[in-house]
Amino acid sequence: MEESAAVPRGKRPADVLGRGARGDRTGGAARIEDALAGPVVAAVEDLGGYGGLVYLRSRDRRSLVLCVVTGVPRALLTSWWRVPVSGAMPVAEVYRAEEGLWLPDERATMLRFPQFTAALPYPFASAYCPVRVGGEPVGVLAVLRSAAREPVGEQAVRAVLGGAARDMEERLTEFARRVPGRTGPDAVAYGIEYDDQPVSVRLPTPPVQALRVGMIEWDLDGDRWAGDDDALSLLGVAPEDFGGTTAEVESRVSPDDLHELRASRREAAATGQVRSRHFRVLDEPDEDGRIRYRPIELWGHVVPSEETTRLLVGALVDVAGGVTAAEAAERLPDGLFSLDQDGRIVYANRRCQELLNCELEHLLGHHPWDALPWLRDPAYEDRYRAAMLSQEPVSYLAHAPDGAWLGFVLYPGVHGLTGRVFRTSAPVGAQPASPGRYAGTTVAAPSEPVATARAGALYHVVQMASALTEAVTVRDVCRAVAEQLLPAFGAREIALYTVRDNRMYLLWESGYPEGSLDAFEGVPLDRDLPGVHALTTRLPLFFESPEELADAYPGILLDRTGAWAFLPLIASGHPVGSCILGWNAPHRFTPEERSALTALGGLAAQAMERARMYDAESTVARGLQEALLPHRLPVIEGLLTTGRYLPGTQGMAIGGDWYDVIRTERGVALVIGDVEGHSVGAAAVMGQLRSAVHAFAASGRPPQEVIAHTNRLLAELEAEVFATCCYVELDPRTGRALAARAGHPPPLLRHPDGRVETLDLAGGVLLGVYPDAAYPVTTLTLSPGSVLALYTDGLVEMPGSDIETGIRAVRRCLAHSRTDSVEQLADRLVRTARRTEDRPDDVALLLTAFRGEGGR
Repeated sequence: MEESAAVPRGKRPADVLGRGARGDRTGGAARIEDALAGPVVAAVEDLGGYGGLVYLRSRDRRSLVLCVVTGVPRALLTSWWRVPVSGAMPVAEVYRAEEGLWLPDERATMLRFPQFTAALPYPFASAYCPVRVGGEPVGVLAVLRSAAREPVGEQAVRAVLGGAARDMEERLTEFARRVPGRTGPDAVAYGIEYDDQPVSVRLPTPPVQALRVGMIEWDLDGDRWAGDDDALSLLGVAPEDFGGTTAEVESRVSPDDLHELRASRREAAATGQVRSRHFRVLDEPDEDGRIRYRPIELWGHVVPSEETTRLLVGALVDVAGGVTAAEAAERLPDGLFSLDQDGRIVYANRRCQELLNCELEHLLGHHPWDALPWLRDPAYEDRYRAAMLSQEPVSYLAHAPDGAWLGFVLYPGVHGLTGRVFRTSAPVGAQPASPGRYAGTTVAAPSEPVATARAGALYHVVQMASALTEAVTVRDVCRAVAEQLLPAFGAREIALYTVRDNRMYLLWESGYPEGSLDAFEGVPLDRDLPGVHALTTRLPLFFESPEELADAYPGILLDRTGAWAFLPLIASGHPVGSCILGWNAPHRFTPEERSALTALGGLAAQAMERARMYDAESTVARGLQEALLPHRLPVIEGLLTTGRYLPGTQGMAIGGDWYDVIRTERGVALVIGDVEGHSVGAAAVMGQLRSAVHAFAASGRPPQEVIAHTNRLLAELEAEVFATCCYVELDPRTGRALAARAGHPPPLLRHPDGRVETLDLAGGVLLGVYPDAAYPVTTLTLSPGSVLALYTDGLVEMPGSDIETGIRAVRRCLAHSRTDSVEQLADRLVRTARRTEDRPDDVALLLTAFRGEGGR
């Protein structure tokens, strides 16, 4: 979107809000959803739809916010409550273009908005129309329709939505004019904005025969309530706790149904009666304390009263079940259950309880996948979404804990869903451990097997995303993509290409005959090839047979593959490469598969781009670190020294550990340090500290001053990192040593007799914490044949173990190892760390064997 599209067209008046608080003619609060509810419900009914949405622009004009929803559970649309104006979504495009849009089926939606279809891979039709006020777009009206119903012409769709949009414009204009703070004509449009949660509006429904009735009186002018014991019981409040205010009643009503309660007040004031207003109230929580709701109806009429002007006398009716319907359901041979619009169980007959092996009280008020642990596969919830958004029956199989196979058929409606459950035979080759693999969309009779299919696209997207979060390098990403895509979609071969210097280069392949891809290596981006075209056009290409591919690209070299998918890898708006999948035989790509593959290509591209940046930075970091660490240690008479460094296996795989051996005026300085973090910055700070220690040591300063000056330098660098260090100045003739420690693990000293001691050195705080910190010195004496081990915490800290356990392990290794070769001893000490695949930290080790005067 152009920047100007996000900027309001005129000067914003002061104190104009998106939701008014001024009273209307009925005494209720004027709310913006009140102006939208009637037209959106009428548009849904006129188009034969099952759901409607109204988006309004946000205060900052950069988002479209869902304001009113009808016929569709709010929970299914949580990810789309707020849509960027610049996004690749139908509502965003309609808002930007200010033109209506009709998508008659899932194919039209997929071709126009592949990313949107990837997130909602269900067959439904949708129509969109911009909503204007004063000639300025302020939102979008959308109507959802079952794609299986008789088709509707685009002209008829535009006529219905256009009429609804004009009705909304009149209502919104009147609403905006009543908002406090309007100072001029331009303020009318400015009053239309929204930044709240969506409001649910119920579509009309026939009344239901009920079991329990409670009588109420509602003072419409004073907002006071009174009710008998049955009414208060239905509301879930005790008589002694009820204060009689409308606010208390609203606190018991589901947030999705607050509009219904408020609308009943306006209906009573305007018409003198309320007829079959449905809303849900909080019911008693179950044993786990989870919230559940009970559906009730409100009926009533207004009567004169001496104390008040208008008094609604009415009844609250419990519609959780009906006697006739319940009796009929109990006679059925199959299990029968009902879900409300949010997918929670509100009814289950006795046969259903028997088949599910679960009592009614444990089912009511819960989602099936919450009440029954064996239904907690993502595919089952996906089937519920498919039913509600397509408004077509959906079926699937599930393997119950008792070994029985159960068939489920879901029959959706605009106010909820009715389900049927029955015993059925196991599918051929069924694997009990994989319940989700049998989710399908074909309705079957009890004696027939239910159609089977893979889990929904959402499941594949989640799986791929999970795998890619653990992939660090480009090679890791390629391996994860291949391991996920090939089995998930039954493909035989995969090739991943990257773009470099306007040419395509192979990164990874699996399943291709040797040499079959050589002809495509390094092809320029102007070649007439499907993989190139998918990348340059940024659109996926699917060929369901060799004939289709040959017709589209005459003369292309074909192998034994029967179908292909060419997916562009686009990350952050620029091309990364292409992913090519091949199938053994001709393959029909369903809309769900196309959507899923498109979405997975986007995930792979983002991961690939992240991994390429990581590889590049890691290469620079490793080169920097290798340049900063000493290439060889000086030869000191009477001493044998050696060092080891191992990068971590997580993150950047480099860090700030270092070691050094420095000649001084009084002997030799043995140094080891650790800068926190694993990045180029940590390696750079490590280089600065190593240089500083080297300079301070070579200048003849004693250990305490070397550490103190280095500490002050790090503090003045403001690098926002800390470091540890251990510094030992040793006289190679006498074995006398002075040691200082700054937050570093204690050195280990192996005595000539094999005994290993942990040196308890006096120490100071980490480097870089306090600029003026002091670092005391400890005096040591090494005997000829001793070995001093300086190390960083990466050597002694292992996943699942504390540092003390690690130090004891190193002490045992040091005590039971030969010391005639410091090289072999060093290798043995780091061997455990080297074998650890999951090493979060890098490792540095400096060994010094003291031979004494004249020793070698």
